[in-house]
Amino acid sequence: MGPRLSGRVAIVTGGGHGIGRAYARRLAEEGAAVVIAEIDARAAEDAAAQLRTGGFDALAIPTDVADQASTEEMARRTVEKFGRLDVLVNNAAIFATVPMSRVPFDKIDPAEWDRMMAVNLRGAWLACRAVIPQMRAQRYGKIVNIASGTALKGAATRIHYVTSKAGILGFTKSLALEVGRDNICVNCVAPGSTLSEENPDEGIVKMRTAAAATRALQRVQTPEDLVGAVAFFASSDSDFITGQTLVVDGGACMH
Repeated sequence: MGPRLSGRVAIVTGGGHGIGRAYARRLAEEGAAVVIAEIDARAAEDAAAQLRTGGFDALAIPTDVADQASTEEMARRTVEKFGRLDVLVNNAAIFATVPMSRVPFDKIDPAEWDRMMAVNLRGAWLACRAVIPQMRAQRYGKIVNIASGTALKGAATRIHYVTSKAGILGFTKSLALEVGRDNICVNCVAPGSTLSEENPDEGIVKMRTAAAATRALQRVQTPEDLVGAVAFFASSDSDFITGQTLVVDGGACMH
């Protein structure tokens, strides 16, 4: 069998750093032309250039998912370049690369709460609004939303992040019901605690290592543990699956 995404075009938001960069590489290895949609323009171009050096087709598009015009430009430039748009991975989020506060719920600044919702939740909605017209025209599309295992079990001192990711679970189900008639599948991957930081300090490594003790598979999770699930939902192997959430966390949350 050849690459599962040969001839397809995939956008990965937040694809210039961390787990998003790993998603982009895996989709490219599966045969897709990949768009790195990233607010950090330098990181986007670096990721795309690295893929092109490896013989893959890639384009960097500076994108702020919290801005409607930016997401519309992302979709427009993708179709202009490649002629189609098949896959959207909604990965961009405030968490690691763009850090968040880890404080009790009543110590969070309301402006930080609003920014978290604007990027993590509204950003997924705006990106979908931008790409779905092209997917409808093609009568085909795959949307892969990235939530978090914390949305299923809660996590202290980051209630704004958990709330935004819980919203993604309901968003996935509702959107799947709306666009199924257009042959568009909408699914969700919920990662566990992942060592995705590019230059983790001792405290981060200790935190990620401690999470391993709560798992059936007791080791540190890395971005490579997640890419297979995203590639599956992006491929035709999942053509009759929609509205679902797959938890990838080594068995910490038996969902």
